[in-house]
Amino acid sequence: MRKRIRMVTRKASGKLRDLGRSVQVNLSLPISEVLAETKWRVEQLAAEAGLKLMACTIEEEVRQWAGERYQHGSEAPGYRWGSQSGYVMFAGRKVRMERPRVRHKHSGREVVLESYEKFQQNQRLQQAVLDQMALGLSTRNYEPSIQAFCEGYGIKRSSVSRHFVAASKKSLEELMNRRMDQWDLVVLFLDGIERGGQCLIVAVGVDSEGNKHGLGLWQGETESGEVCRSLLGNLIERGLDAGKKYLFIIDGSKALSSAIGKKFVGSEIQRCQLHKRRNVLAHLPESHQPEVERRLKVAYAMSSYKDAKNALCDVLDDLEHLNPSAARSLAEGMEETLTLHRLEIPEELRVSLRTTNIIESSLSRVDDLTRRVKRWRAGDHRQRWFATAVLLAEKKFRKVRGYRAMNVLIQLLRKPLARKAAA
Repeated sequence: MRKRIRMVTRKASGKLRDLGRSVQVNLSLPISEVLAETKWRVEQLAAEAGLKLMACTIEEEVRQWAGERYQHGSEAPGYRWGSQSGYVMFAGRKVRMERPRVRHKHSGREVVLESYEKFQQNQRLQQAVLDQMALGLSTRNYEPSIQAFCEGYGIKRSSVSRHFVAASKKSLEELMNRRMDQWDLVVLFLDGIERGGQCLIVAVGVDSEGNKHGLGLWQGETESGEVCRSLLGNLIERGLDAGKKYLFIIDGSKALSSAIGKKFVGSEIQRCQLHKRRNVLAHLPESHQPEVERRLKVAYAMSSYKDAKNALCDVLDDLEHLNPSAARSLAEGMEETLTLHRLEIPEELRVSLRTTNIIESSLSRVDDLTRRVKRWRAGDHRQRWFATAVLLAEKKFRKVRGYRAMNVLIQLLRKPLARKAAA
């Protein structure tokens, strides 16, 4: 009986071996899930490789000065002198690393290792701090955010503040030292924003190809005529041609309009239609706001200057009976809200130039950056933050909509006495 069982077992084993040779078994492994779970290991490995490369570079310089380790009778100019605790800057963070020491044979002085000093430079740290602050990370929370990577250490709140001050000062200097004559500017947007009882007027320009550029900013107590003249004067000093005609898009400030008229004679001014609607509606009760807003939108959406003005005049007449204050708000500067209509700018470009939304989107970045600021300090505190926000927004700027029609605007601005001829 046992002999028969052994024979059956051998036959079954043989069949299994034959089956294994002829059948292919495919196992589906969740590769993406596996990689996702091991991603932090890959990043850790890359970090360790980078630090290892730094250590090898430093060791190679030591070898050039002191020869191979444990090599007697070397003709190298120096000799090893132990090591001490040190650090290098890696990915914007301080990382611990032993610093080898070398002394010169003849002078006995310690040799400065250039590779180690270069790896300690903190320009990358300033940029890393600026990037983190731009994402809304407060100085109090910066240190815990870096402890999980490369054993970062030594970066306290005060250090983060110093690095951000240094980085934001560079942003302010870059913005305020830009030359205006490097671009063929055609349109200038000017708008103000108030924070902590102070007003900053920000300027953004559009060149002949439709590209947008941050031009500068100026700080004052209010959006006064003196502040506006100072900003425009600063732009002229940096190369903006005062004898050239531009199209200025402003938020509706009388001080801005007056300063532009004195500094840039013959230039056109387009008041922001969105600001005008807001100002008018602010005088009305909520029950009347939707209908008045609808009629204003319809009027400004008309292609013809004559039709748009007639529609606005109809709204003005009705507001005289409904609310005289709202009527006066609409009448003030109404003609300047129709400048694009009067110049017959193509509709595809008019959409981009009828409001200050271009610059307001840049200033919205200021709100993202400054929402954690508890107290505005004196000096250039506000300017540094605003300049940083403008330059960050500039990285995402695109050409204005309808930029292919910029030539039409350029030709209209070049015509002599374009304002009177159009009127």
